[in-house]
Amino acid sequence: MAPSNRARGRAAKARAGHPELDVERLTAGWKRTEIRGGREWYVQPISEQQASKPYTCPGCGQEVAPGTAHLVAWRADGVLGDAADLAARRHWHTHCWRIGAP
Repeated sequence: MAPSNRARGRAAKARAGHPELDVERLTAGWKRTEIRGGREWYVQPISEQQASKPYTCPGCGQEVAPGTAHLVAWRADGVLGDAADLAARRHWHTHCWRIGAP
């Protein structure tokens, strides 16, 4: 009987390779810290793919539409603790955060 050309087991999975890495997806959600108005803020970018709900931007009062890249910001140094700060996070248009953040 002739040997099969089909790879089997772990060797087959190793030869199949890995899917390409989506660098934009990997870096899109990285949280950073910013100082604004003498206060420390956590700022996390949200990509178009992650933005699934509408929000009201506190900078301009307009809607951040689903599918729009934007930022989420919350206090990093609040007196009520991390859970309260995270619950008080707000979604901002990227431009509004840049020009008018607290």
